[in-house]
Formats: sequence, structure tokens, C-alpha cells
Amino acid sequence: MLVFIIRRLIQAVLVMLTVSLLAFVLFRYIGDPVTIMLGQDATEQDRVELRASLGLDQPAPVQFGRFVSQAVQGEFGLSLRQAQPVSTLLKDRLPATVELSVVAAILALLIGLPLGVYTALKRNGFLAQSILAFSLLGISLPTFLIGILLILIFSVQLGWLPSYGRGEVLKFGWWSTGLLSWDGIKHLILPAITLCLFQLTLILRLVRSEMLEVLRADYIKFARARGLSQRAIHFGHALKNTMVPVITITGLQLGGIIAFAIVTETVFQWPGMGLLFIQAVQFADIPVMAAYLCLIALVFVVINLLVDLLYFLVDPRLRTQLSGAKGH
Repeated sequence: MLVFIIRRLIQAVLVMLTVSLLAFVLFRYIGDPVTIMLGQDATEQDRVELRASLGLDQPAPVQFGRFVSQAVQGEFGLSLRQAQPVSTLLKDRLPATVELSVVAAILALLIGLPLGVYTALKRNGFLAQSILAFSLLGISLPTFLIGILLILIFSVQLGWLPSYGRGEVLKFGWWSTGLLSWDGIKHLILPAITLCLFQLTLILRLVRSEMLEVLRADYIKFARARGLSQRAIHFGHALKNTMVPVITITGLQLGGIIAFAIVTETVFQWPGMGLLFIQAVQFADIPVMAAYLCLIALVFVVINLLVDLLYFLVDPRLRTQLSGAKGH
């Protein structure tokens, strides 16, 4: 187990170093931050002084080492657009993105998992077929179109829910949440549904296909021959073995929810990191873009590491293979 964890940690460090190199290249060689910060009318002396203060007069390896050391501390310099520390901007926007992503992931799991089981067990029923047909919309329609349709129906025509912003939020230190106010919850409903719909349908169809495959396995036939109840067979044997691949896909999709919340945040003007990134791209704010790239990579690396550990705990075959490798 310890060897398995160490190996995954080494792989995670290598991935982060690779992403840091890409972010450094983006930061160093795309655009000229000195010109962006000072403008075209600045004197050569001002340019030289700013370049020296930013460390841009150092050799590239020295700059990369400095970039990595600062990134480890969460420092990515100043935003070229807002002239504020990038770490401060990300810290202000992080709670909104995390709140939206976590709520969307929970909705996708709480709805997608039981619907996947139901459509597998009642695969020939009218309701199960209707759910599968409806799930095609979640996969086929692009996220921005789903968001616009929800705004049109529930905000414009019915007037039930707000169409933009985060609403009333409560602050606890630097963290803020809208889950403790009714106004914040109303503002969260449409973005969360928009963001979770694709993940929900993916989990639903994955659980259904895995469940159907497991139900055809020989050990399920033996369990029926032994006289076990349908509940014990479906939930004690079939669902347990279905969860192994589902855990992997769901974990990766959680990272995808955080990374690809950009579209949802743009449609609903949700004040999160995704909207900040879009604004940074429009202004060529390289420090913010580099910081966002590193942060999303870190999210994926951490989630992959947790998924690997959970997969190790759930799947006994993996533990057996590692034990066999130690024996040899």
C-alpha cells in the first residue's frame, strides 16, 4: 500500500512539473508583460527597471525555478488587468466555483446513480425507456444551450429563478457561501442544474451498462441458484461490483466539472474562477491564465490520486496483484 501511494505521488509531482513548465512558457513567451503593464509610451529606463523587478532579465532556467518556487507558495505575480495579486483574485473567486461544482457533482451522483440502477433493473419498462430517451438530451445538447433554455423558461417566462449572479452570500473569513441564504440558493439552482446535467446522464448510462453486464455474470447466476433474494443479489452483489469502474469515471468527471465550469459561469455570470479565466483570455492576462492552468491541473492530480486510492480499497483484485508482485 505504501509503495502504491509513493508511486502515485511521484507521478503526481512529475505531472505538476510538466504543467508548470507549460504555464511558465505561457507566462514567459506569450506577449510582453512589460509592454502590457507600462504601455507603448513608457521610457526604456522604466522598461528595464520593471523587467528587472519581475525577474525577466534572468536566464530561463533561473526564471523557471523561481516560477515553480512561487507557484508552490501560491504566488503567480500581479494580474495585468486588475493590478492585484493573482492569488488574491483566485482566493476571492474560489468559493463560488467550489460551491457550484460540489453542488453539481452531488446532484449528478444522487440522481444519476439510482436512475442508472433503476433503468438497468427495469430495462424494458416504459419509464426506464423514457428516462433513457430524456438522457440523450443531456449528452447531445451543449452546456451553453441548456443554460440559455433554462434561463428562458424559468427566469424570463416563468420568473421563478434569477438568471445571473450569485445572490446574497455570507462570509466566514475569506470563504463565502450562498447556501445559507434563500436568495443564494435560488441563484445556485439553474447554474448547478446546467453544470450537472451532462455528468448526470453520463453516470446514469455508465451505471446502467455496468449493471447489465454484471447481472449477466456467472456469480450472479449462482447467487440466484442459491436462493438469495432479488434485493441481496441486486444491491449486495451486482451494485457493489458495478461501483468499481463508476468510481473511476465519477472521480474524473468531478475534476471535469471544476475545469469546465467556465461555460456555465459565463452564461450565468457566476463570479467564479471560470469567469475570471474568460476575462483573462480576453485581456491576455497571462499570470491569471497560468495560475488557472496550474490550479486546475492540481485539482485533477489530487482527484486522480484519491480515485486511485479508493479504487485500491474497493477492488480486491488490485490488492491481490500488488501482494503477488511483492511475493515475487
